[in-house]
Amino acid sequence: MANVMHADTFLPPIEKPQGLMMRLAYYFTRRRFGKVLTPLKVHSARLPIAFGQFYAKVAALDKKLLLPPETVMLIREQVARLNVCLFCMDIGRWATIQASMNQAKFDALEHYRANPLFTEAERAALDYVTELTKEKEVNPNTFARLSRHYSERAICEIVWLVASEHLYNMTNIGLNIHSDMLCDIGRKKQTRTEEE
Repeated sequence: MANVMHADTFLPPIEKPQGLMMRLAYYFTRRRFGKVLTPLKVHSARLPIAFGQFYAKVAALDKKLLLPPETVMLIREQVARLNVCLFCMDIGRWATIQASMNQAKFDALEHYRANPLFTEAERAALDYVTELTKEKEVNPNTFARLSRHYSERAICEIVWLVASEHLYNMTNIGLNIHSDMLCDIGRKKQTRTEEE
């Protein structure tokens, strides 16, 4: 995936946040990612801390999903790719690198319908996700294919992933926030760890 970084967000990043909680948020994201994330500096730093806590709650809810983590990331990546949210695509790939997921599969996401790396269940989920994201509605035949592979709970989880990914995507797109080059940081960190 080509990472492109643009410094021209619509609002300037806040480098020195006000309040102890926001300073702690900067500290912990710098520690986790190797830098303070642009959405935190541009969006969250301008809002009451409760908004940032809401985003953290969304991330925590993902841990309650029963879908396999790779399926979760494929869905999130597909939605971000379709919405062209460069930040979300980058941080999603960063997460897949950290979790040692099959990078060839994520590289082939654009061609999932024909690529043998994808199962029929994954293709059905990605067709559903693609239709819902692009059309804002789903053909009954697409839903029928999805329901042959996934339980009612799993289908609701897939809908949750699409909806919550849109939240992230629109926040970043609306403020012209692009990639933070996290994949590059993650790969360098992983290479150093492997060399030790």
